[in-house]
Amino acid sequence: MAKPGAQSEYDEVEGFAVAVVREESGWKLTTLKPSALDSLDDAELQLRELRATGAVFGLLDVDDEFFLIVRPAPAGAHVLLSDATAAVEYDIAADALDALHVDIPDIDPDELDDVDPWEEGDLSILADLGLPDAVLSIIVGDTDLYADEQIGMIAARLGFADELAAELDKLGR
Repeated sequence: MAKPGAQSEYDEVEGFAVAVVREESGWKLTTLKPSALDSLDDAELQLRELRATGAVFGLLDVDDEFFLIVRPAPAGAHVLLSDATAAVEYDIAADALDALHVDIPDIDPDELDDVDPWEEGDLSILADLGLPDAVLSIIVGDTDLYADEQIGMIAARLGFADELAAELDKLGR
């Protein structure tokens, strides 16, 4: 059920969701179904279904407003939400805060433009793959960038920018 002020199931959420797999031969990217942008559980399920032997994580760009990094783990997914204020209007952001045991910010939806965004979650989520938490913190903290640009910076730092560009070309983005 949608939260008050959140998008309904009939609204179209723009953006993209890609699974990133680190294999011995390099990076492999796969587009996730659009439903991954609506529900954290759905995104996590799609990532788990990949059954890859290497590290797997998802990069979700929601309306170019914010992004999530979702990394499945046996005890539940690790999550980084780039903008906690997005939970006021987006179910998937609210799902992420719920998974992180963080309350949805008590902000009037009409005042969101006046509130500085902040991240919630594990900034070291990709540290073992070569993206230190300090660098990810700088990327997330650059609020002048759109979510897809921040994801592009993550891809460049980890070495799969070309693969991401090819996947986004397939999506017409």
